Amino acid sequence: MATNPKAYSAPAKGNVVAIIAMFFLFAMISFVTNLAAPLGTIWQNNYDWSGMLGNMMNFLAYLFMGIPAGSLLTKIGYKKTALYAIIVGLVGLVFQWLSGIVGTTVEVFPVGEQMVTLNFIIYLLGAFICGFCVCMLNTVVNPMLNQLGGGGNRGNQLVQTGGSLNSLAGTLTPLFVGMLIGQVTPATSMGDVAPLLYTAMGVFVLAFLVISCVSIPEPHLAKKGEKAVKTKSKYSPWSFRHTTLGVIGIFFYVGIEVGIPAMLIFYLSDSAASGITENATAVAGGVVAIYWLLMLVGRLVSSVISGKVSSRMQMLVVSITAIVLVCGAIFLPGDIRVSMPSYSAADGFSMAQVPAKAMLLVLCGLCTSVMWGGIFNLAVEGLGKYTAQASGIFMMMVVGGGVMPLIQNAIARSAGYMASYWLIVAMLAYLLYYAFTGCRNVNTDIPVEEDALASDPRDL
Repeated sequence: MATNPKAYSAPAKGNVVAIIAMFFLFAMISFVTNLAAPLGTIWQNNYDWSGMLGNMMNFLAYLFMGIPAGSLLTKIGYKKTALYAIIVGLVGLVFQWLSGIVGTTVEVFPVGEQMVTLNFIIYLLGAFICGFCVCMLNTVVNPMLNQLGGGGNRGNQLVQTGGSLNSLAGTLTPLFVGMLIGQVTPATSMGDVAPLLYTAMGVFVLAFLVISCVSIPEPHLAKKGEKAVKTKSKYSPWSFRHTTLGVIGIFFYVGIEVGIPAMLIFYLSDSAASGITENATAVAGGVVAIYWLLMLVGRLVSSVISGKVSSRMQMLVVSITAIVLVCGAIFLPGDIRVSMPSYSAADGFSMAQVPAKAMLLVLCGLCTSVMWGGIFNLAVEGLGKYTAQASGIFMMMVVGGGVMPLIQNAIARSAGYMASYWLIVAMLAYLLYYAFTGCRNVNTDIPVEEDALASDPRDL
C-alpha cells in the first residue's frame, strides 16, 4: 500500500468511476444497518427484552463473516465480492418483509411468560443475513477507497468523503421509519413498514446493475499470464501492535456509534422517561436523524481538512469532545427542555420540546463521524501486503456494534437510560488512549512488501 500522498494527487479517470461506486455502496451500508434500531421499537412493544436483538443479529454476522469476507476479497476481488454482497442483502430484506406476513400467529417457544412467534424468528434471520451483506460491503469499500487515495491523509480523505454519504443514508433511514410508523402501539407490525422494505429491495437491484457495469481496479489480483509467488510468512496483521489495538478500537467505536442513537431512540420513545406524550416514536426518529445528519456534516468537514490535518489529531479532538458531551448529557437534569426539529405523518416538520440532554447526545454525531475512517487509516498504516487480511479482521470486530449496545440496553433496563451511557464514556476513553499513543507503529522492522509476480507457463 502506497503511503506517499503525492503519488495520488489526482485519481485516474477510470478510478473516478470506481470511487463513485464505492461511495454508493457506503450509503447502502448505512441504510441497511440503520433499519435495525427503529424497527426494534416495534418488536420491543411486543417483547420488552427484544429491542436491540435485531441490531445484535445484524452485527453478529460480522463475527462469522469478517474473515471469510477478507478471503473473498483476496481471491475474487472487490467487484465480485460487492455483487455477492448485494445479492445476500436482497435475500435478507425479503426475510424481513416476510416477517410482517408469515407466522404472525404461530407460537414457537416461551421466553418467561411470553410466547415468541415465528415471524419474530424470521425477522431475526433476515437481520442476520443483512449483516452478512453489510460486512462484505464494508470489507470492499474501506480498503478500496483507502487504496485509491494512496493511503495516508489522502486515503483517509476518501474514506471520510464516502462516509458522508453513509451518514446521509443514516439520516434518512430513521426519519423514514418514524414517518411510516408514527406512534408505536401493540398493533404496530412489520407490515406497516413494507413500503420502506420495497424501496430498499429496489435500491439493491439497481445497485447490482450499476456495479455490474463499473470497472473496479483489482491491483492485488494477479494479471492473466502471471501467478503470485507466495511465501509463507511468520507474520500477520496481529504482529503489528497498532493494528491489534486498532481492532479493539473498531470494536468499541461501532458500539459507540450505534449505542448513542439507538439508546436515544428508546429514551425519547419512552413517554414516562422523556416526557414526550404525542408521537413519541416519530419525534425520536426525527431527533436521531439529526445525529446522522451531523455525522454527514462532520465527514464532509473531515474530507476537506484530512489532506492537511492528520487522522491522529482528528481522533484526539473528537474523542475528548465526545467524552465531554456524553458526561454533560448524563448529569444534565431531564426537566431542562430545548426545541429540536422532528417529523410526523400527521403534522409534518415541526419543532418538538425534548430533554436538553438529547441535544448533547445528538451533537456527538460530529465526533463519531470521523472515528471510523481515522481508526481504520491509523490501524492499516504501514501494513502493506497484510492490508486486505486486516480488513477482514476489522470487519469481524464490527460485531461490537451488536454486543456493546446489547450490554448498554441491559444496563438501561436495570439502572436507567442515562446511566447506560457510562459504558459509552469508557469506550471513548479507550479511543482517546489509542489516538494518543496506541496508534504508533512500533513494528516497522516487519517486511510488508507485496509478493512478487512471476510468469507461469501453465497460465499461458
